[in-house]
Amino acid sequence: MTIQEPTPTAPLPEPVPLIGCPYKTDPYPLYERMREAGPVHRVLFPSGVRAWLVTGYEAAHAALNDDRLGKNHDRGNDRWRARASIMPEPQHSQLQVHLLHQDPPKHTHMRGFVTEAFAPRRIDALLPRFQELADAAVDALPETGPTDLVSGFAAHYPFQVLAEVIGLPEELADRFDRDWGKVVQPVGPTDPGRPLYEARLHGLQSYIAEVVTHKRTHRGDDLLSRLAAARDRGELSQEELDSMIFQLLVAGQEPVTNQITTALIALFRHPDALDRLRHDPGLLPRAVEELLRYDSAFELTTWRFFAEDSDLHGTGIPGGDSVIVSLCAANRDPMRFEKPDELDLGRNPNPHLAFGHGIHFCPGAALARAELRIALGTLITRLPGLRLAVPDEELAWIPAVLGRGTSLLPVAYDRRVRPHGGSPCG
Repeated sequence: MTIQEPTPTAPLPEPVPLIGCPYKTDPYPLYERMREAGPVHRVLFPSGVRAWLVTGYEAAHAALNDDRLGKNHDRGNDRWRARASIMPEPQHSQLQVHLLHQDPPKHTHMRGFVTEAFAPRRIDALLPRFQELADAAVDALPETGPTDLVSGFAAHYPFQVLAEVIGLPEELADRFDRDWGKVVQPVGPTDPGRPLYEARLHGLQSYIAEVVTHKRTHRGDDLLSRLAAARDRGELSQEELDSMIFQLLVAGQEPVTNQITTALIALFRHPDALDRLRHDPGLLPRAVEELLRYDSAFELTTWRFFAEDSDLHGTGIPGGDSVIVSLCAANRDPMRFEKPDELDLGRNPNPHLAFGHGIHFCPGAALARAELRIALGTLITRLPGLRLAVPDEELAWIPAVLGRGTSLLPVAYDRRVRPHGGSPCG
C-alpha cells in the first residue's frame, strides 16, 4: 500500500487579496493559512489600499497595546493617502476626527466625555427599558414566519437602545436613515456608486447638524447634550463634536446589528447549541462571549501607523504604511483557544479580542453585551422553532471591509409568544 504524501499548500500571494464573496462568506480558512505562515502579511483591499495585516492572537494583542502604533490619519504616508482617503473633503476633515482616529492626549480627553454614558452600572440600570424595546420589536413581527430578521428586528432594536443611552429624541431617532451608515464602506472616486455614496454622506452630515442644533436648544442630562455643551465651552472643536456624533450613530448601531446576525447564524449552524441555550437561558452571558469570539462583527480594526520604519514581529514596516489587526483571525488562533473552530457556549476563560484591547478598547462594550444578551434571549424564547428560512449558502454577507454580517436574515418560526412564556400573541 502506497502512502500518499500530503499535498503542499500553495504559497500565499503577495499581497494577499481580501476581496470577493468567498472571502466575505467565510474568511477563516484564509486566516488559518495566514497564521500558519506568520503573524504579519501584506494585504490588498477592494479599494486598492495595501496594508499590513496582523493575524495571530499574541501578535494581535501586542499590536493593540503597542504605543508605537498611532491612529491619527496624519501619520499616513502618501502611498496610503492616495487610496485610503475615500471620504472626500470637506467631510473627511469634519467627520473623521473621532476617537478611533486619535492618540493620547487628545484621545484621553475626548474619551472622557463618553465614558460615563456607557459605564456598566448605568447600562445595568437601563436593562428593563432595553427589554421593553426588544419585546416591542418582537411584537411587531408577523405571528409566524418567514420574515427578514434584519429589517424586522436587528436593524432597529440596537438604534432604539442607542437613542435611549445617548439622549437622541424619538422624533429625530425615527428619522435616522440606516443607509447613511454605509458611508463607512469604501467607495472610490471612480466607482459607479460614488454619487449615491456622496448623497448618503451629505444626508448624514445634515442630520448631525440638526441633532447638534436640537441639543443646543433642548439641553438635558444626556450624552449628546453634554457633548454640545463641551463644544460651546471650547472643550471640543465643531469638527470633533460632529465626528463623535458620527461615530456614535454609526459605530454604535451597525456593529450590533451585524453581531446579532452572525450570532444567530452560528446558532442555526449548531442546532444543539441553540437548543441548549433555549432550555438554559442562564448560559446567555457566557454564550454571548463565545459568539463574539466565534464570529465577530468587528472583523478588522481601523488603521494604525508607525511614525518611522519599524519592526513588527520580524517584518519591516515602512513608516506611514497602514497596519490593521484581524480580530477574527486572532479569535480563532489555536495557540490561544482550544479547538477554536468549535462553538463552545461554556468556554471559560474566553479572552477574545472582539472589542479590541488597550486604550482603544470599545467604550460601548458593556452596552453591546447587554444588547446581545437581551436580543438573543428574547428572540430564542419568544419565537419557538426559530430557524433559517433559506439555504445557508443563499445568505448575502455585507461587502464592508472591516465588518461581518448579513444584509438579510430570512427566518421561520412556529409562532410568536407573549413575553415571559405566555400564550401566543394574536
